[in-house]
Amino acid sequence: KLNLISGTFEGKLSDDGKMIEGTWTQGPKPLPLTLARTTPDTAWAIPEPPKATAADANPNFEVATIKPSDPSHRGKGFGFRGTHFMTLNTNLNDLIAFAYGLHSKQIIGAPDWFSTELFDIDGVPDTPGRPDLKQMGVMVQKLLADRCALKFHHETRELPVYAIRVASGGPKMTKTTAAPNDPQGFGFRGLGDLIVRNMDMKDFATWMQSGVMDKPVVNQTGLTDRYDFTLKWTPDDSQFKQFRGAVPLTPPKTDDPNAPPSLYTAIQEQVGLKIEATKAPDDVIVIDHVEKPSAN
Repeated sequence: KLNLISGTFEGKLSDDGKMIEGTWTQGPKPLPLTLARTTPDTAWAIPEPPKATAADANPNFEVATIKPSDPSHRGKGFGFRGTHFMTLNTNLNDLIAFAYGLHSKQIIGAPDWFSTELFDIDGVPDTPGRPDLKQMGVMVQKLLADRCALKFHHETRELPVYAIRVASGGPKMTKTTAAPNDPQGFGFRGLGDLIVRNMDMKDFATWMQSGVMDKPVVNQTGLTDRYDFTLKWTPDDSQFKQFRGAVPLTPPKTDDPNAPPSLYTAIQEQVGLKIEATKAPDDVIVIDHVEKPSAN
């Protein structure tokens, strides 16, 4: 059983031990699947996973291109392809929020084009290995200062936020067995179908505000451990706004009797947390100067 993709395989081993005939189930329609044992001639080499950049490294881009996004390309995201760090259909709100761990509503004084003009980045780090999320953020900070002449200052303001707290009954999440420096995971199998791996609540709040919620999200759980969990809910119209215009979003079927509950119900029932709207002092950055990114 593969919980990560909600798939199961059931089969029977042949008498000679060289084949398993069975059924793969992922969704409503099972499919026949036969697994055959490889031989030295048919086996393929398993590539080594990329090594992590040194924890004390302060990476920059050795080379990077920024260009307007192709309107025919769908999707939005940040990540690595081989040795290249890439973004797709990202605006300046996305880039600053990623770089500094903020929500777009914590960016004050930005010009209108911050939210409307989309860019793709393709860059190669100047240090060996693959940077972690925080190091990626530092790289994008340096890129924004260099290519957008970004200057700003910090302030603390009281903002409407969502607070994540522990629900009555306590958390229902599983403490991860991964090491602190192992990769984190925050990914969707579909809108409202979330997988979290090796993540503490502070980072979970940051990723929820960057990808899901329409207001900043603050961690008020008091929990310090890292967790693995899944969370499935039916999104409402306020969620995933960061992706509108770059990703085709299918409206949730609110009349489906088998649809998952709302986020606010699901997070209590499934992981023992709660999300509540409130006001709280929070960090903001005030834009002092910025230019549209240079292409080279």
